[in-house]
Amino acid sequence: MNIKILHLLEGADQAQGLAVVIDVFRAFSLECYLFSRGVQKIYAVGREETAWKMKREHPDFLMAGERGGVILPGFDYGNSPSQTEGADFQDKILIHTTSAGTQGLVHTCAAGAGEILTGSMVNASAIASYIKEKNPAQVSLVCMGNSGIAPAPEDELCARYIRSILIGEPIEMGPEILSFVNEPSVAKFFDIKWKNVFPVKDLIMCLEYDRFPFILKADQVSEDIFEISRVNVPD
Repeated sequence: MNIKILHLLEGADQAQGLAVVIDVFRAFSLECYLFSRGVQKIYAVGREETAWKMKREHPDFLMAGERGGVILPGFDYGNSPSQTEGADFQDKILIHTTSAGTQGLVHTCAAGAGEILTGSMVNASAIASYIKEKNPAQVSLVCMGNSGIAPAPEDELCARYIRSILIGEPIEMGPEILSFVNEPSVAKFFDIKWKNVFPVKDLIMCLEYDRFPFILKADQVSEDIFEISRVNVPD
């Protein structure tokens, strides 16, 4: 198994084989939490215009999305796992668009990846188990970073963690997480000016590695739309 760790939109454009598009803060962590709360289906889309077109065609669909971390005007939710905790998602269908994660899906698919999963720490071990079972010749772990243009340590760590499990040398996550607490991608959760956009609880929830025993598959519906579905991974 040839495992490559790729970076940002440029890396997504190079993905091959089974690709995992990683966005820890917060897109693909949020999607895991939503599926755990009963969401039936999520449509991840690249462009805001695509999201609104889908909403006009399906008024009962919910909308979640952000640009620069801030909820998009007119959307039901932003991109926060904690701020969606009290909402009823049972059997609901959601449209989701973000600055990094959903953009990465579009680029990775265009690159010709054979199968695409979303990636986050909350289901990292399940992702590794799924990949081991599939045993593909090529694995691309794509770290989307901040808006797909600047590296983010949490995405890099998630990729290294998945790789470490695949090669049978799992890394110790506690010390690794503590090593980047002063990085800008973490510091924003403690900035009082951003407390309503980046709640501290989001940080805790997104770093709760291996919480969920399922993976999320991304199947292309059209150029800009991907159907996200939950697949349970046996122990």
